[in-house]
Amino acid sequence: MITSMTRYQHAKALMILGLPLIGSHVAQMLLHVTDTILLGWYGVTELAAVVVAGSAFFVVFILGSGFAQAIMPMVAQAIGRGDGQQVRRDARMGLWLSILFGMLTYPIFFWSQDILLALGQKPQIAQLGQDFLRIAGFGMIPALIIMALKSYLAALGRTQVVLWTTLLAVVVNIAIAYPLIFGVWGLPEWGVRGAATASVTVQIVNAVVLAIYAARLRDLRQYRLFQRFWRPDWHAFGQVFRLGWPIGVTGVLEAGLFQAATLMMGWIGTVELAAHGIAMQAASLTFMVHLGLASATTVRTGRFAGEGDAQGLRDGAKVAIAMSVGFGLITVVLFLALPRPILALFTDMTKPEAGAILAFGTKLLAMAALFQLTDAMQAMALGLLRGIRDTRAPMWAAGVSYWLIGIPASYFLAFPMELGGIGLWAGLVIGLLAAAASMMARFWMRAPKSGTTGAVPNL
Repeated sequence: MITSMTRYQHAKALMILGLPLIGSHVAQMLLHVTDTILLGWYGVTELAAVVVAGSAFFVVFILGSGFAQAIMPMVAQAIGRGDGQQVRRDARMGLWLSILFGMLTYPIFFWSQDILLALGQKPQIAQLGQDFLRIAGFGMIPALIIMALKSYLAALGRTQVVLWTTLLAVVVNIAIAYPLIFGVWGLPEWGVRGAATASVTVQIVNAVVLAIYAARLRDLRQYRLFQRFWRPDWHAFGQVFRLGWPIGVTGVLEAGLFQAATLMMGWIGTVELAAHGIAMQAASLTFMVHLGLASATTVRTGRFAGEGDAQGLRDGAKVAIAMSVGFGLITVVLFLALPRPILALFTDMTKPEAGAILAFGTKLLAMAALFQLTDAMQAMALGLLRGIRDTRAPMWAAGVSYWLIGIPASYFLAFPMELGGIGLWAGLVIGLLAAAASMMARFWMRAPKSGTTGAVPNL
């Protein structure tokens, strides 16, 4: 039976689901930050190699994570319909596709030196990058399994375990990476290989913990996720594949937008590139809030869609958008009012170039104020569309907005118009605004109208 919810009830439900997801995204960032700090202490060349290799791993991971992310709206809709069997079928085939993708991509990591050399990296960087990726590549399968299980558990409302396991991973990573990188406590000094070994170990442990939780928790046993896991379900396999690959491609398109912006900022100058990296770190940290809200919105939109509750779906969407905009406005005020204290958190003030970095970074944070709202809206639009299982059209919208509008606008404003880094970031805002506007318009056109009944059809 469908019952109406007040705006307060929508907001409360969204926060209960979303806060642990926000925390887990922040904790995931801490994993990368701790690795960067440890390798920065170890050696500049090793740090540079792992930054390059880690970026390559991340791009491949984002592409493959689309299948894992597809589990979230599919399971949420099945729960909304009360179809427990479909919950198991969709989640299981999402895990199948994630494992298959991880197996197929390992050769890329094994022969990564030639790829890195072809991309213009120095021989020593390419060799160290391959040393890292040949070990880290074994973590692709458990990393994708983690993503799939997180999506499954989030769709079932079990988001707190996602937070706690990610925080555990941060602690375990530090405990393993430090001695293996530096060779302390009687262990060998493995450098980049030690960092990779720690990452793989953490991913395996995290995957096992989540799998045991998903299989053994009393309330989740009814879904029998791993019962006869080897049995194929080709219909569900096809559905997850069709929904998941556009999600992965969309993620790569977005990641590529920021990689291209970083590359172009490097053409402008070293100080500008440093300020860009710091401002992007600050913006990325606040973006984790929007990303967590968007994931929670995907789950809730999927539930309403499965229940056939058009009014709840549209009301919930409005509340989610309002909450994201509200937090965005808070960060706008912070970025405009406190730019120097924010930048100082990421800057070594004893370095001679610190003043120039702070001066330019202050201008970038002013652009980041606009960046916050546009990036928040495109993330929320993607979350809403995934909740109604609409992923292919957003992929095309992302491609056009990021690569045919955003990147050309950044280049034109930065170089022919001679606006430098400020123009480059203005182009990013234009691209993200185009994505947010087109995706939001599509959601409100495709969302079921109030008063309609029955499950939302698959798009």
